[in-house]
Amino acid sequence: MPVLLYADVHIPRAVTVALRLAGADVLTAQEDGAITLPDPDLLDRASALGRTLVTFDDDLLTEAARRQRQGIPFAGVVFAHPSRVSIGDCVRELALIAKAGQPSDLADLVVFLPL
Repeated sequence: MPVLLYADVHIPRAVTVALRLAGADVLTAQEDGAITLPDPDLLDRASALGRTLVTFDDDLLTEAARRQRQGIPFAGVVFAHPSRVSIGDCVRELALIAKAGQPSDLADLVVFLPL
């Protein structure tokens, strides 16, 4: 089963469009009507949908770390700092994760891009 992605509002549209062209299943917070959700609720929403949250927002790292410490399950977070990864590299690596990975590979983890 492929990894389903959930892009928060910080992910540029160019990334989501390119991911879809590459065959990845990605839902954006905008499409989901979740643009105003606080970070904990956004991570809950992505997890409820069985999707790994993709973000450039380092505040989500704090929330993910809190859940890891407290043993609260979540579907995973992929974090990229926009000054450390190009759009192209971000798309390539996310497409690789989406196509080659399994949801269980990312459960309760934070993955940093570049890989």
